[in-house]
Amino acid sequence: MALKFHQQIISDLLEDSNGGLVILSSGLSLAKLIVSLLILHSPSQGTLLLLLSPASQSLKSRILHQLSSLSSPPPAEITSDLPANHRHSLYSSGNPFFITPRILIVDLLTQRIPVSSLAGIFILNAHSLSETSTEAFIVRIVKTLNASAYVRAFSDRPQAMVSGFAKTERTMRALFLRRLHLWPRFQLDVSQELEREPPEVVDIRVSMSSYMVGIQKAIIEVMDACLKEMRKTNKVDVDDLTVESGLFKSFDEIVRRQLDPIWHTLGKRTKQLVSDLKTLRKLLDYLVRYDAVSFLKFLDTLRVAESYRSVWLFAESSYKIFDFAKKRVYRLIKASEVKSKEHVKNTSGKKRKLKGDNASVEAVGGATATSGDTGVVIEEVLEEAPKWKVLRDILLETQEEREKQTLFEEDNNGIVLVACKDERSCMQLEDCITNNPHKVMREEWEMYLLSKIEIRNVQTPQKKKQKTPKGFGILDGVVPVTTIQSSEGSSVCRQEHEALMAAASSIRKLGKTTASGNNNPEAQVDKASSTKGKAKKESSSLRRPIRSCSKKKTNSEPEIVTGSENEEKVSEASTSGPREASDAHPDGAKKLPPVHFYALESDQTILDVLKPSVVIVYHPDMSFVREIEVYKAENPLKNLKVYFLFYDESTEVQKFEASIRRENGAFESLIRQKSSMMIPVDQDGLCMGSNSSTDYPASSTQNSLTRKAGGRKEIEKETQVIVDMREFMSSLPNVLHQKGMKIIPVTLEVGDYILSPSICVERKSIQDLFQSFTSGRLFHQVEMMSRYYRIPVLLIEFSQDKSFSFQSASDISDDVTPYNIISKLSLLVLHFPRLRILWSRSLHATAEIFTTLKSNQDEPDESRAIRVGVPSEEGIIENDIRAENYNTSAVEFLRRLPGVSDANYRLIMEKCKSLSELASLPVEELAEIMGGHKVAKSLREFLDAKYPTLL
Repeated sequence: MALKFHQQIISDLLEDSNGGLVILSSGLSLAKLIVSLLILHSPSQGTLLLLLSPASQSLKSRILHQLSSLSSPPPAEITSDLPANHRHSLYSSGNPFFITPRILIVDLLTQRIPVSSLAGIFILNAHSLSETSTEAFIVRIVKTLNASAYVRAFSDRPQAMVSGFAKTERTMRALFLRRLHLWPRFQLDVSQELEREPPEVVDIRVSMSSYMVGIQKAIIEVMDACLKEMRKTNKVDVDDLTVESGLFKSFDEIVRRQLDPIWHTLGKRTKQLVSDLKTLRKLLDYLVRYDAVSFLKFLDTLRVAESYRSVWLFAESSYKIFDFAKKRVYRLIKASEVKSKEHVKNTSGKKRKLKGDNASVEAVGGATATSGDTGVVIEEVLEEAPKWKVLRDILLETQEEREKQTLFEEDNNGIVLVACKDERSCMQLEDCITNNPHKVMREEWEMYLLSKIEIRNVQTPQKKKQKTPKGFGILDGVVPVTTIQSSEGSSVCRQEHEALMAAASSIRKLGKTTASGNNNPEAQVDKASSTKGKAKKESSSLRRPIRSCSKKKTNSEPEIVTGSENEEKVSEASTSGPREASDAHPDGAKKLPPVHFYALESDQTILDVLKPSVVIVYHPDMSFVREIEVYKAENPLKNLKVYFLFYDESTEVQKFEASIRRENGAFESLIRQKSSMMIPVDQDGLCMGSNSSTDYPASSTQNSLTRKAGGRKEIEKETQVIVDMREFMSSLPNVLHQKGMKIIPVTLEVGDYILSPSICVERKSIQDLFQSFTSGRLFHQVEMMSRYYRIPVLLIEFSQDKSFSFQSASDISDDVTPYNIISKLSLLVLHFPRLRILWSRSLHATAEIFTTLKSNQDEPDESRAIRVGVPSEEGIIENDIRAENYNTSAVEFLRRLPGVSDANYRLIMEKCKSLSELASLPVEELAEIMGGHKVAKSLREFLDAKYPTLL
């Protein structure tokens, strides 16, 4: 059942035959809106094409799921694998189809589509469009050939529609649209619909631990210090550089967009600050998302990866991040304190003894002790996430309420849906529910320690064990007693590392002794059992990623959830199915309701499939909250209870609230833009042609009527450009078409653009240019162009919003190095003297250059351009210009002879008709031709050298 505001949007779109641009708030079921329009479409209206992009794949899956739930046939997808005649029949069928812009634009240019039979086009990602995008190219051609076809563009990202100058207005111009439909969450129809029967909401604010508060405060201080440092550059808009905006992923795009034009002039410190802000944002996110051990492991990775170049690591508060992160997991204590605890502790406490070669290691109450009095040991803290206990309490409360109810509604299946950010969080929370949370932290801690041993073994490969042990016996579980002679071992970091290695070795030995506990303690059997124990421990370290697929507990039995086949598929696709509670937990005597964990990043329509009665939003997300509201509005009679788990006074709350403010601010800006938007009268496409941009105003020609045969307009010559199919990933073909050129898409073996029978262009962006030099692909491409075309051209195209230079003047050195891009270009030109290099500032500048180059040239031949570089069945390449002029193999052989260089091989080819004639020339004539007696003598000696025999 479609909601009323969805019906209103559909009626507004159907009123305008030209289409419109719809901008929705995030989470307001854009997929259901599109499905309703697809159902209303009839084949008699014509074919409907839905343009796909990589970013709209998740929306496509939602559309297909909605159609399958309504038992409606889903649209087929047109791919390049289908033959041309089959695609033509599909375009004429009148059904809706998914298609990528690249395939559609090629079929339009090759006239494989009966454009008159097209009803309209759906564009699913309007926020990613621009005037030069392929979607705008498609709409311009369709509107030129069929003005009655409608264009309906959709977007649920209003923040992206206000980035840049008048982005919405420019998008509507590119799509020939006149109507803009804005539907924010605060719109009256939407708010009344969603708030008529709201779900029961429980907002739970969980207090963070003191160490988590300290880490968050330290990260924000470091982030603020980085922002202050970046403000000193005076090259960034200071208003955007706030900690609140730094919490979002779009912050990186804002900063890079401002710095891209001057990126080459920035110092290494400023560039590193941009990267550091991204790292710090990740740290804030991971602090509230992952457990203490995983967070510490991530910090260790950052310390190794960024230690030598990072700026934030040297900030004043950065040491607190690492210090508090360690204190959440473990702390260092003296061995003497452990021994005093052993005397006080009851003998019935948990102890385990591990015998080493020279000493014994004990684990008492979570602390690993050594026999030395002056050593330090690791005491496990393993702080659990505060949300874990709250989640379990909510589940127990839900189960109690469920048992108190005597009558259940028929549609109430009792499923509790827990929404997390990613798959890993879902897996870990499932472990916490079915097991003891302390056991989960213990497993993470053991894997962390074992990874330390693995890293150490990689860094220092094991040598043969000597009879008398020398050095440190860390792998045997022994921490050496520090001496005065060892200054390095007396440092705290050294002692901490040794204590961690000793704890890791004790865990490894525990696995070995457990595996070999029931075996005969002979040498051979003990050796075999220790190997088994090692294998068992290694397999247990991989238990976490495997557990979600094939985990069965003796005390936890999965509860079957009845439903359709779609429910089973989504349940399998999610991290885990509904499960009962485990008795391993202290409160495990109480059963828990069936729980389903859902990863928000998977972007599935989970609410309509499972129809849960309780939803726990573990990681708050604005889009998912709106989906819950829409789900409740569609099912007003269903009892739905929603729990929100927030860390009190955390960046998690700030980010959630700021995301709502940013969306509301974006819609307010769009409303103001709509009131003052200037849309041309000819936006319906009737007055727009492919040559409209080349028409000059009449006023410019009135003063020169007598010079142009009384004002008679000359017949314009239609110019055409042959373009390789792969080039339609870029926007240059679109700009060339705007200039009035006819685009012929074909598959080319040589070059990207054929401007004339003699001009071939290989286009390279800056990034592609560097990659092509590294891989050697550019050398081969230029070699092929030089072989088949008289004027090979290398086009180096810069972005319009970036600096028109490779590097700053200060970075250009006097030394010639093989790794410098300028040196590589110089060597390329020296090797191919006929190569021409074009430098283009932007796409439009490239179009102007192409127009100038084609002014006095013949039009290219399509059939010849396709055959160039393609060998025939006999292996002979047709139209090989180089082979027509001279023997290619003989030239390659000549250039490899001693004394022959790039400076003299052409002169040798002019004087000698064949290699046999060259071999018969005396040294004097060779010296005259080759330009020196020394090189001539080396060639003569090579030709006259006797062939050695084995007899």
